Amino acid sequence: MSTDTDPSGGPQGVFRTKPVEQSIRDTEEPEHALKKSLSAVDLTVFGVGVIIGTGIFVLTGTVAKNNAGPATALAFVASGIVCALAALCYAEFASTVPVAGSAYTFSYASLGELPAWIIGWDLVLEFALGTAVVAVGWSGYVRSLMDNVGWNLPAGLQGPDVEGGTFDLLAFLLILVLTAILVVGMKLSARITAVVVAIKVGVVLIVIVAGLFFVKAANYDPFIPPAQSQESGSGWDAPLVQLLFGYEPTNFGVMGIFTAASIVFFAFIGFDVVATAAEETKLPQRDMPRGILGSLLICTVLYVAVSLVVTGMQHYSELSVSAPLADAFKSVGAPFFAGVISFGAAVGLTTVCMILLLGQTRVFFAMSRDGLLPRFFSVTHPRFRTPYRPTILLGVIIAIVAGFTSINELATLVNIGTLFAFVVVALGVIILRRTRPDLHRAFRTPWVPVIPVLSIAASVWLMLNLPGETWFRFAVWMAFGLLVYAAYGRRHSRLGRQGADAKY
Repeated sequence: MSTDTDPSGGPQGVFRTKPVEQSIRDTEEPEHALKKSLSAVDLTVFGVGVIIGTGIFVLTGTVAKNNAGPATALAFVASGIVCALAALCYAEFASTVPVAGSAYTFSYASLGELPAWIIGWDLVLEFALGTAVVAVGWSGYVRSLMDNVGWNLPAGLQGPDVEGGTFDLLAFLLILVLTAILVVGMKLSARITAVVVAIKVGVVLIVIVAGLFFVKAANYDPFIPPAQSQESGSGWDAPLVQLLFGYEPTNFGVMGIFTAASIVFFAFIGFDVVATAAEETKLPQRDMPRGILGSLLICTVLYVAVSLVVTGMQHYSELSVSAPLADAFKSVGAPFFAGVISFGAAVGLTTVCMILLLGQTRVFFAMSRDGLLPRFFSVTHPRFRTPYRPTILLGVIIAIVAGFTSINELATLVNIGTLFAFVVVALGVIILRRTRPDLHRAFRTPWVPVIPVLSIAASVWLMLNLPGETWFRFAVWMAFGLLVYAAYGRRHSRLGRQGADAKY
């Protein structure tokens, strides 16, 4: 229980914690309850669906050519370990506090209201921006496939990334359609995701199996190319670790593997979204750990296999940056597989968009139910039992953003937002073990506090490798969030208004 019952939201009040039992009681309110319909298989499919996206189809070749060579496989392993450390912490929280909101809800139970608001505001940015970025990428793949059959959209409707384009019609329509699917219900979303994920994983397996026939051992020599100094970034473009400590990350060599890991980390983003569906899971205490850890394991194995195959098919120095997998097959005289890969990428990115949008709406819903955002948004649909109001609102906003905005430079904000959430969740596990040792934990993170501390250290290291400009933009967004909390959230917090010990 919180030791702070100050209802005014004063300096101490903003760190009041919300008891786990109270969070669970809130899920039973008829007007604010979500329908429980997901199984461990559904959760694993969601995880695989959102993790396998542009990372495996694009980053594999980019990082191999510029940062790590064939040792890109080890970079994926390193990033996978960082995510696994965080996943163990997420699994404990999601099974102990099976409530919508993921890291936001976990923080409210362990760190307090203000930290919870900060992480919730961070997740809003991460999921919204990630959805828009992926939708724009999906649009590019679909336009490419349309060009192959002679269909072309007017230049003005191809998006600001195309010369003469102003509005990305395909990205806009995709998000609106996915918004409608999410409003109708989680089970429908899970079924559609299952079909699309089956297609996407099938394409990835085709790449692995077919590519094995074109692998040449000579392309793996050297497996870890000699280290090269990176070109020093100018001003805020340089990694923060370089700006603060003068350390200059290297390409290739052993340290180049870790430089590559900070880049391919983007390919793993999404497993944490599984935790946002905890409240809609039939048996969260059993199924959440299975879904989170299972999806992460499957994707890590696929990533390592694909990176080994593509660097074996074509020497890393000759790989394409824009479409490495497809171009690798073209280089060995197999253009058919290049078309299959483009199709798989286009189909697969639809689930990435949908599940990121799902995560966004659930965090928004949880913050609204706690009164930190208007309670209007936490009323569920009388028939579908979904948070339809925030889903529609956020879906329309993100669709407009994706339609009108070129967001390539802002993509790194997704990375820093995710890593920040990892740090907070790991810290929360340590604190809640001390403050609430009595809680029943269906899944317990092993070796606490060692695993959470390692997770924090690894996440912070990857954050330090991101550009200073990314840190500045992230700080501006968070500062704006603090203003919103001060103006609205602090005054309307249900926990603050009625006292930490009140039953509401």
